[in-house]
Amino acid sequence: MKNNNIKIQYYKTKIGELILGSFEGNLCILDFRYSKKRTTIDNRIKTGLKANFLEEEDEILAETKKQVAEYLDGNRKEFDIPLLMVGTDFQKNVWNALLKIPYGTTITYLQLAKNIGNAKAVRAVANADGANAMAVIIPCHRVIESNGGLGGYGGGVAIKKQLLELEKGNPEQ
Repeated sequence: MKNNNIKIQYYKTKIGELILGSFEGNLCILDFRYSKKRTTIDNRIKTGLKANFLEEEDEILAETKKQVAEYLDGNRKEFDIPLLMVGTDFQKNVWNALLKIPYGTTITYLQLAKNIGNAKAVRAVANADGANAMAVIIPCHRVIESNGGLGGYGGGVAIKKQLLELEKGNPEQ
C-alpha cells in the first residue's frame, strides 16, 4: 500500500521557524512556517502527492535539520538530500535551474529565464521562484531583480539579505 502521509516537523532556526516535510524518503518541503504562501504551497504538495501531513520525525527530516544547521553556521555550501519537487513541469524546470546557481553568487530573474531557454518568461519564472517549497536548498534567495533590488522572498526580504550575506562571507575554499 502506498504511503499517504507527508511526515512534517517544525524547526526553529536563526532565520525563523521552518516546516520540513518528507515523502517516501525524499524531502518535499523546507519552507518558512509562517510564509504568506504557506496554505497555497501546502495544498499543492498535499494534492500532488495525494497525501496528508503527519507530524513525525524520520531520517530525511533529521538529516535536513543537520545540513540546514551546518549551512546557517557557514559550514556547508551544498546539500546532499534527495528532493521531491511537486509542481508543474515549468516550475520544476525553474527549480532545477535554481539548483545550478553556485553558492555565494546571484543572478537576475531575466538571466534565470534565459537559463531555461525562455527569456520572455521573466514574470512566470519569478512566480515559479516564489512557489518554491524548498527554501535554502533550492536557492531562490540567489535570484535578484535586474536593477539590483532583492525582490521578494518567502521568509521576508531581511532573511533573503541575511542568507546572501552569509554566503558572501563564506567564499569557496
